[in-house]
Amino acid sequence: MANLKDLRSRITSVSSTMQITSAMKMVSASKLSKAQDAITAMRPYSEKLTELLQGLSATLEGDSGSKYAEQREVKNVLIVAISSNRGLAGAFNTNIVKGVRELADSLDSKKNVEVLTLGKKANDVLRKNLTIKENNNHIYDQLDYTNVAEIAENLMKGFLDEKYDEIIIMYNQFINAATQIVITEQFLPLKQFETEENSNLDYIFEPTKEEIVRELIPKSLKMQLFKAMSDSLASEHGARMTAMHKATDNAIDLRDSLKLSYNKARQAAITNEILEIVGGAEALKN
Repeated sequence: MANLKDLRSRITSVSSTMQITSAMKMVSASKLSKAQDAITAMRPYSEKLTELLQGLSATLEGDSGSKYAEQREVKNVLIVAISSNRGLAGAFNTNIVKGVRELADSLDSKKNVEVLTLGKKANDVLRKNLTIKENNNHIYDQLDYTNVAEIAENLMKGFLDEKYDEIIIMYNQFINAATQIVITEQFLPLKQFETEENSNLDYIFEPTKEEIVRELIPKSLKMQLFKAMSDSLASEHGARMTAMHKATDNAIDLRDSLKLSYNKARQAAITNEILEIVGGAEALKN
C-alpha cells in the first residue's frame, strides 16, 4: 500500500485534473448551445436549396450552370477532411482520419487522391501517408460564411479547370451532444436526380431557369461547405463536452477511491501507533 504522503499527492493531482475537466465541460457546453442553434437553423435551408438546384441543373444542357454537374472519367479525386485544431474531444478527430483513410483505400489505385484538410488534427496524421494538397487551420480563427465561401470558390475552380474530377467532403454531422456521425458527401460534380415529386411540378421561373441555376449553384455549393463546417463545429463542442463529462466522472471515482485508501492507511498507521504505545506501557509495568 502506498504511503500517506504519496496518496495525498495523488489526491491533490486528481482533484486539480477534475477541476480542469469540469471547467472545460462547462465551456464546451456554452459553445455548443450557440453552435447547435446555428446548425439547426441552417440545415433545412441548405438541404432544400441543394435538392432544388440539383433537380434544376439536371434539366439543363450546355448552360454554364450545368458544368458543375458534368460527369467525366474520374482520375483525380480531392477529399476535403474537416476536423478540429484541438484535441480532448474523444473520437471526434480519430473517426475522420479513419474515414478518410478507408475512403482513399477503397478508391481505384489508378486514381490520384489528394486531401484538403480543414483542421490541424487531421493534417497532423494524414500527411504521414497521404498527399496533402493544402491545410487551412486558420479557418477556425474566424469561422464565418465569407471565409468558407473563399475555400468553396477554390474547390469549384479546381473542378471547372478539370484539376479534379470528383470532390468529396467528409465531416462529423451533429446529432446531439453525445452522438456525431461521420458523413461522406459528394461536393462536385452535382448529383443529378429527378424525383417523382419534382417531375409532376410545373414551376414558373423569374428570371429564366438558366439564370437562376447559373447564379444559385455557386451559392448553394458555398452553403453546402459552410453547413458541413458548422455541423463539424457543433459536433466538436458536443464531443468535447461529453469527453470532459466522462473524464470528470472518472476523476471523481478515482479521487474517492484514493481517499478511501488514504483513510484506511491513516487508520492503520494510527492503530499501529496505539499498539506500540500500549505495548511500551505494558513493558514498563513488567
